[in-house]
Amino acid sequence: MDIAIVTGASSGLGREYVKLLDDEGLDEIWLVARRRPQLEDLAGALKTKSRLYPLDLTENDSFRILQQALTDSRAIVRYLINAAGFGKMGSVMTIPSGVQEKMVDLNDRAAISLVQLVLPYCKAGSHLVQICSCAAFLPIPELAVYSATKAFLLRYSRALAAELAPQGILVTAICPYWVQDTEFIATAIQTDRNQQFRHYPLAGTKEVIARRSFRAVKKGRVVITPDVVSTLLRFLSGWIPQSILLYGSRWFR
Repeated sequence: MDIAIVTGASSGLGREYVKLLDDEGLDEIWLVARRRPQLEDLAGALKTKSRLYPLDLTENDSFRILQQALTDSRAIVRYLINAAGFGKMGSVMTIPSGVQEKMVDLNDRAAISLVQLVLPYCKAGSHLVQICSCAAFLPIPELAVYSATKAFLLRYSRALAAELAPQGILVTAICPYWVQDTEFIATAIQTDRNQQFRHYPLAGTKEVIARRSFRAVKKGRVVITPDVVSTLLRFLSGWIPQSILLYGSRWFR
């Protein structure tokens, strides 16, 4: 049985990738997110058979449930698309420490756990996809923890791609700029007391970002910047010192 596992599937980019996977001829798509009603709504619109896992990936029991499901099904994981994650804007002095730690747990620790979980069920041609961010390319004050978690995820993905290349398992980090029609911005600004982030020029849409990046995933690209701004930041980060990028991150804000 060929399956795809999508986390963060209830909304945003995760939901868009599920729609694209619906045309891939898979046997099942496993939908993972905290909110069951949204998962049920999405499942009802799919042609492909789906399984719903309303789980919180910051809790260890969630991985035990997924592990048992994989063991019982003996499926081949053709796609893991990890779109679960969140960010908070504002000074590290104003964002509660528990929230910052949860960002690290979901954006990084859960990503590692998911990869370790599915690797025994992957074959040559399987895709492990992490939804990263162009925030991975530069340090961003007032978005410090989030940008740091995405920098980790980008470097982890690049190293993993090299490690797994001999087995034919493909690893991708997708690094978009702001996406205007997801819940990310509304959730993130709740802690931005000084309104450091006010405008989101050239922000993309989830449908366009997902469609462009999924095409590149299928071509085996390791790092994907699916819009003009993220592509520019990726180029500049390879040539400009971090101290200058840090100053330039004011523009990003």
